[in-house]
Amino acid sequence: MRRLEGKVAVVTGASSGIGRAVTELFLAEGARVVGVGRNTGKLDVLSKELDAGPDFMTHAADLAEDDQARGVIRAAQEAFGGLDVLVNNAGVGYSYKDVRPGSMNTLAETPAADWDHVMGINLGSVVNCSRHALPAMLERGGGSIVNVASILGLVGNPDAHAYTAAKGAIVNLTRSLSTAYAKHNIRANTVCPGYIETPMVADFVDYLNSDEYRYQWNPTGRMGKPIEIANGVLFLASDEASYCNGSVLTIDGGVLAAAP
Repeated sequence: MRRLEGKVAVVTGASSGIGRAVTELFLAEGARVVGVGRNTGKLDVLSKELDAGPDFMTHAADLAEDDQARGVIRAAQEAFGGLDVLVNNAGVGYSYKDVRPGSMNTLAETPAADWDHVMGINLGSVVNCSRHALPAMLERGGGSIVNVASILGLVGNPDAHAYTAAKGAIVNLTRSLSTAYAKHNIRANTVCPGYIETPMVADFVDYLNSDEYRYQWNPTGRMGKPIEIANGVLFLASDEASYCNGSVLTIDGGVLAAAP
């Protein structure tokens, strides 16, 4: 039997990178999936390429907006009859690229619009989607929330303060949810990826692939692949992880283990 057979899942940030890998893997494991993103064009491409038939639908939404997050959960309920799994993966990189392209900003250098944008998507989307997913899961008698944070949510970083603040908040929000909803058979866990081959790290991929980084800071000697994160998300979403609640699963090739 496939590991998510009969489950209904919402995956945010589904059109590329980790979100796409999670979406493909969930479908292969028997889930019916609502893939969420902000860009309708990218979602159309995703839908065409996956060609998953009636088990998959896309939904365009800005999840920093609470009413749009509510609409996503409602769409899952209307299309598939309920909600069992929420993967909060939507996110943006270190800065609001329309304001300061490619930058990694200290707090003093971060424009207010940049801070609000990063926090709104990276943290606000998790809050908004979870807020509306929880009642839907209560109706089903349980569920699983998997939040995608980052290793930068577990350690200090000399720049990218908005990003690290949002990811750190996700880790502790997950812990809080896990303690509050365990009695309702709803689990909440976090995956903290290291540097993964996705569009988000395109601005500094040359450094991440350099010998300086790969062998001084990453014992595994390479960047991770989206499917390697998706496998961790699948485990936490599935009934195999029935005793995992409030957990933080770090998938980083040993970067944190090697940190001085």
